[in-house]
Amino acid sequence: MDLFDTTELALKRATQAVSLRQQVIAENLANSNTPGYRRRDVNFQDALTSAIADGKSALENLQFTPEVDRTQPLRGDGSNVDVDKEQSAMAQVSLQYDALTAVMKSRMQIMRMVIGGGA
Repeated sequence: MDLFDTTELALKRATQAVSLRQQVIAENLANSNTPGYRRRDVNFQDALTSAIADGKSALENLQFTPEVDRTQPLRGDGSNVDVDKEQSAMAQVSLQYDALTAVMKSRMQIMRMVIGGGA
C-alpha cells in the first residue's frame, strides 16, 4: 500500500510547479529593464493534466521547466517583459498557491480524523 495517493502526488507536483512559476515571474520582474532579456514562464497546467490522466508513475516523473516566451512583442531595447502583466501573473500564482495549500491542509485534517488523531 502506498502512503500517498495520486491526488496527494498531484497536489505536491502542482505546488512545485506554482512555486517554480512564482520564482520565474520574480526573475522576469527583476530583469524588466535589462536590454535583450526575454521573459520566461512555466506552463504547467497541460503537463499536469496529462500526467494525472496517465497515472501515478507519470506524476512521479513529472518535471517542470521554464521556457522563453516568444509570443510577447519586443520593446525597442529587445526585452519583452511587461511589468503590469508580470505583476498580474504574480497575483494569480499567489492565489493558486494559497488554494493548493488550503486543499492540502484540508486533506491532512481528514487523514488525522480517519486515523483517530482528531482535527
